[in-house]
Amino acid sequence: MLFLKIPFQPHDREKWLPFRAGMIFQGDKGFTLIEIMVVVIILGILAGLVLPRFMGRTEEARRTKARIQIENLESALKLYKLDNGAYPSTEQGLEALVQKPTIGFFPKNWREGGYLEKGKIPLDPWGRPYVYLSPGVKSKDFDLKSLGADGEEGGEGDNEDIER
Repeated sequence: MLFLKIPFQPHDREKWLPFRAGMIFQGDKGFTLIEIMVVVIILGILAGLVLPRFMGRTEEARRTKARIQIENLESALKLYKLDNGAYPSTEQGLEALVQKPTIGFFPKNWREGGYLEKGKIPLDPWGRPYVYLSPGVKSKDFDLKSLGADGEEGGEGDNEDIER
């Protein structure tokens, strides 16, 4: 940092001032229109480069969340089978993980409080229930899937079903 010495009082230390642009030109108190426009243009360019990278990630995040929820439901179903000897039937559905079934096979060792932490079955990231079949078509134990963004069987890309 440079210092300016104010003339006429060389021995007074309090008169030494830091050399800064704002102290030399004390009449300048603001930004010009051109300076503001340059800053706005720079911010616009940065936003144009950064935002598109995040915009396409929402669907990818939903698909990842669905995979994680399916894994959690699968773990809860395996605990159910360990306690009761069989997976819940299709008619009992995933509800058997949060309340003791009243139809079909009645589990003898059903865990009080259920098998899911929050005590409710999560919906998929698109707000629809997961599809559960037991015994499964693709797996002998059970099939568990989300129908994806379109909510219909099959699909490609973002609309593709998410299965275990």
